Amino acid sequence: MDQQMKLVKQAKRGDTQAFAELYRSVYQELYRFALYTLKNSHDAEDAVSDTVTDAWAQIGSLNKEEAFKSWIFKILYNKCRRCLKQYMQKTEELPEDLCGQKGDAEEQLDVRAAFARLADEERLILSMHIFGGYSSREIGQMLQMNDSTVRSRQKRALEKMEAWLA
Repeated sequence: MDQQMKLVKQAKRGDTQAFAELYRSVYQELYRFALYTLKNSHDAEDAVSDTVTDAWAQIGSLNKEEAFKSWIFKILYNKCRRCLKQYMQKTEELPEDLCGQKGDAEEQLDVRAAFARLADEERLILSMHIFGGYSSREIGQMLQMNDSTVRSRQKRALEKMEAWLA
């Protein structure tokens, strides 16, 4: 952790090599999160690329060096959110073979609507757990929260969604 804080301090002073090392340390996690969230490898790559570009441009605004990982994940989360909103606004013909898939489209829309009603933090925690496969301990470390706080917020978010879907 001390090495990461040292790299963040160097990156904040404009050291591109330090930032590149920071990026290398989180790239796989960022890509995995984006891929699980967006379900499209090209969009995931674009979201991660945009995230890194923005993170480099804004690294000076990072107040706590130890918060780098959660900070960059929040940037990625916002990028993914914008991309998902764009998905929802697209009006394209659905492929014929999609109609034959199992699952109730109306139910899926209801679940998405309930998910969208959650607060940003609740959506982030659920996304990281469900789509990213992160444990409450890992999420807590990234968001600088106690893992029991993450679990309770996740439970409350799921309960809200369940009530809205009932």
